[in-house]
Amino acid sequence: QVQLVESGGGLVQAGGSLRLSCTASGSILSINAMGWYRQAPGKQRDLVATISSGGSTNYADSVKGRFTISNDNAKNLVYLQMNSLKPEDTAIYYCNLESPGLAFWGQGTRVTVSS
Repeated sequence: QVQLVESGGGLVQAGGSLRLSCTASGSILSINAMGWYRQAPGKQRDLVATISSGGSTNYADSVKGRFTISNDNAKNLVYLQMNSLKPEDTAIYYCNLESPGLAFWGQGTRVTVSS
């Protein structure tokens, strides 16, 4: 079993910054990628950013240039630095871990951006 624990969410004014962290623990045999997804009220869960075990990154167009994903493979950590936040970034942010044939999710951390 794999557990993902997110932290770093909160309330911030538009233009501000937040840094999300996610720690993975448990029976992790292999990690293909880790990433962040978000779900706004009444909307589906969408990709924000992913990073492969080799360091390749992928971002949603809406966050390119503002968000940066990074990881620490040795510690099974993934971060999401969010700058120039906008009210439309308000959502619950979920950490995701992909192993061969499996995907795991955290419980989510809420990010609220006020205008």
